[in-house]
Amino acid sequence: MAADLDPAPILEEITELAAADGVRINRVGRSEIEAEAQTDAPQGVVARLDPLEPKDAEALARRTVEGRPPFLVVLDGVTDPGNLGAVLRSAEGAGATGAVLPRHRTARVTATVAKTAAGAIEHLPIATVGGVPAALSRFRELGVWVVGLDQDGDSSLWDLAVADEPIALVLGAEGKGLSRLARERCDVVAAVPQLGRLDSLNVSAAAAVACFEVARRRAH
Repeated sequence: MAADLDPAPILEEITELAAADGVRINRVGRSEIEAEAQTDAPQGVVARLDPLEPKDAEALARRTVEGRPPFLVVLDGVTDPGNLGAVLRSAEGAGATGAVLPRHRTARVTATVAKTAAGAIEHLPIATVGGVPAALSRFRELGVWVVGLDQDGDSSLWDLAVADEPIALVLGAEGKGLSRLARERCDVVAAVPQLGRLDSLNVSAAAAVACFEVARRRAH
């Protein structure tokens, strides 16, 4: 923590939480904070954490949480760290039980992603797979409905009848959308209905709409 920070309630909360969990706080110069941080605006506080524990994608596809069937969010080539963090934040907020990322051609979970996710990565299990299409095929074998989100989809997200079943929501890359192989493995390809002049949403905005539509349907 920077030694020259003005008093603020959030800093008091951080200090109290750290003390309660036995976490040591070092007060250092602002230049050391900026050198240590991997984001542009660390706001005077940097935390050192253990690496995230990797999860198994197949285990996530079998896992129920408090009686709820699996609700996975699969990212098919999302490369912008800000988008990845925002998607993970929406997914966790909507009650997703896990996220699945490809090992290659995707944004990694970095400090920027962690900051944008606003704590979601601490609560949302994340698995990495060698290839998204193969993972989707396996999910289908396990009884998980695979739903691709694409503006050229042949059905409306509002008509998604399988939302309360085990489901994997697949989000495509910025600009390109779903890859051909991932799309071929989807049971349903749904679009977010557009009422304005624009014909598509940013992937993180589309993810938020889709995740909370699944959550809404599961609440009924």
